[in-house]
Amino acid sequence: MTDRTDKPTSSEPLLSVRDLRTYFHTDAGVVKAVDGVSFDVGPGEVFGIVGESGSGKSITAMSILGLIPRPPGKIESGQILWKGQDLLACTEGQMRRIRGGEISMTFQDPLSALNPVYTVGYQIQEMVLVHQEGSRRSAWNRAVEMLGQVGIPRPAERALDYPHQFSGGMRQRAMIAMALSCTPQLIICDEPTTALDVTIQAQVLEVIEKTAADLGAAVILITHDLGVVAGMTDRVAVMYGGQIVEQGEVDELFYRPRMPYTWGLLGSIPRLDRPAHERLKPIVGAPPSMLRPPAGCRFHPRCAFACLEACTSVGPELMAVNADAGHLARCHRIVEVGWERVFLEQQEERLQS
Repeated sequence: MTDRTDKPTSSEPLLSVRDLRTYFHTDAGVVKAVDGVSFDVGPGEVFGIVGESGSGKSITAMSILGLIPRPPGKIESGQILWKGQDLLACTEGQMRRIRGGEISMTFQDPLSALNPVYTVGYQIQEMVLVHQEGSRRSAWNRAVEMLGQVGIPRPAERALDYPHQFSGGMRQRAMIAMALSCTPQLIICDEPTTALDVTIQAQVLEVIEKTAADLGAAVILITHDLGVVAGMTDRVAVMYGGQIVEQGEVDELFYRPRMPYTWGLLGSIPRLDRPAHERLKPIVGAPPSMLRPPAGCRFHPRCAFACLEACTSVGPELMAVNADAGHLARCHRIVEVGWERVFLEQQEERLQS
């Protein structure tokens, strides 16, 4: 992995999302896919968003870029500030200039994101022509250069191939090449390693990290893989039920998690420091329906530590756990004196049972 200790720092965030609420109005009712999400991303920072499928990760990313289908989707309220400019107040023309030029995104399924009737090189070339001045020849050369930069062998030849002629890993690399072709300041990577084998996953992540570091670009990494988050991000937000339930520096969150859902995620992945015979502990139950989310804490139907009346009746707010590390958690019980010790003891008992 690339050393990011020398990444640029700034007191002003590059991207600031404030109380974002994105709802989908369906025949069955209103689906509150993103319900009050706030976070900042600084220049050169790698910010992770992790959670189960359906937690609102991808909808948050699509809201930032104005890609929510309308109808049925609608951004009900909030702010998305890009270098101080509210993207929700931008015209479609302004968003087209920002989308792909200043903020790029790689999608979960590159085969469906790439147009099957155009060559890979042509599609990257068109991206360059839309956002940068220059001739078609210079744009083509840039496309070939980017394919080579992300590790595609014989890039001048492979640029003439169609998406179906690329393997899964190569298609993902081509998407990364397209996203980076206009030297964006922020790259949103939505599940970039989905359906890839472990070796290719590592290669794709290394490409993202190295090229982003070379450009000085910030990265929002959306994933359900905590191993990827631990090895690549600076800060991380855990999402559940359309909300951020815990957020902080990656080491702080991994070694001192304070929200039961985060504990559940950490307990359900294999670790080298655990005995080989130890069984993983899955989180009991299923994520909530955002059509009718549970009252109170949205995690309480699956939480082994929900014992307060407020857990089932009052939605907890994000509260500061460690201000120095920017550690926030959404749980009623973190205000209890000695709760962390009891929580750790109960978690250990669960792991041993």
